[in-house]
Amino acid sequence: MSVALFTLGGTIAMSGHSGAVVTRLTGADLVAAVPELGAIGARLDVRDAQAVPGGDLTVDQLVEVVGAAGKAVAEGAVGVVVTQGTDTLEETAFLADLIWPHPEPLVFTGAMRNPTLAGPDGPANLLAAVRVAAAPVARELGALVVLGDEIHAARRVRKTHSTSTAAFASPDTGPVGHVVEGEPRVLTRPPRHRPLHPGGDPARVALHTVTLDDDAALLDGLDRTHQGLVVAGFGVGHVPSVLAPVLGGLAARIPVILTSRTGAGPVLSRTYGAIGSETDLLRRGLLGGGFLDPYKARVLLRLLLSAGAGRDEIAEAFAQHG
Repeated sequence: MSVALFTLGGTIAMSGHSGAVVTRLTGADLVAAVPELGAIGARLDVRDAQAVPGGDLTVDQLVEVVGAAGKAVAEGAVGVVVTQGTDTLEETAFLADLIWPHPEPLVFTGAMRNPTLAGPDGPANLLAAVRVAAAPVARELGALVVLGDEIHAARRVRKTHSTSTAAFASPDTGPVGHVVEGEPRVLTRPPRHRPLHPGGDPARVALHTVTLDDDAALLDGLDRTHQGLVVAGFGVGHVPSVLAPVLGGLAARIPVILTSRTGAGPVLSRTYGAIGSETDLLRRGLLGGGFLDPYKARVLLRLLLSAGAGRDEIAEAFAQHG
């Protein structure tokens, strides 16, 4: 039995250098720091991929890693672990979940405290992630994020703090499980959806976060430079009234997804009726993002547009994933 381990750099793989930490540790270094991995009963197939900070990762790099992970599963791996920087982990894991077609678990992990600090969390997170990847109970859950002995569904997890070791949470649902005394325990099993195709020319999708006294200046001509737009609105999906006709005009030309900037909860569809309310915006042609946060909505919309999806397909996909 084997588990494939792909390393992508990030805090978990950083070491001291000239007064600052940079990515220097290999996958072999990470494994050597966790002797308990030898007692799991699964051989680790370690593969160093892109040694870059999380903020430098690209969609193409992630698609390549997911493809390589799929090949590892086809060759007999019972699960896959990916280590990376946590800055973009909530987006990369969701992208992987959207395109991962296998029953074997694809587990993402990282660290909030680098190895030069007292009490680094990387070794414990790696150990927990490998345990989850090797566990039969984790099959058919898609992509997962494991940190702090919590098992999160990639579609719901968010990074909620800049430095805390408890930074990752799933505000709307909570974790799907925990690692207890070294044993993965899954408490709930969210439904999986048909995987999407990652191919096609990359689409440009903008993200506009609505703020107090916002105007439409940043949105002027956006449809000439981008193929889609995600709006992070107030509360349940509201914007200043001055933005409503502008967003409606954009929605007539490109897909515009309405989400909430709050960090938890859905956008509504039929509660408020003022100009700029969710009802008004949906009437003008915007599409509701459901429970998806703005960052995940952008990942999904970009993937759909890159695959050539039309408006009806996009609306259906957001109804399923949101």
